Amino acid sequence: MAMKITEDCVFCGSCETECPNGAISPGKDSYVIDPNLCTECVGAHDEPQCALVCPGDAIQPDPDHVETREALLAKYQKIHG
Repeated sequence: MAMKITEDCVFCGSCETECPNGAISPGKDSYVIDPNLCTECVGAHDEPQCALVCPGDAIQPDPDHVETREALLAKYQKIHG
């Protein structure tokens, strides 16, 4: 499952530099996560780093993009070769 950034985002940018896949970028009013690049940090870390550094509670699992751990790992390996 990819992560998503909710309307609670304060646009601080802390999450962008923590993403090992470059899935986070600035949007119009908040940061956004590309679900095609988000692996919930599977392959790089034990838990999503963006959610750890978010000063609020703005980063949550995205129920519209549910994937197994195996699928997330395969996506990570595809991204990083």
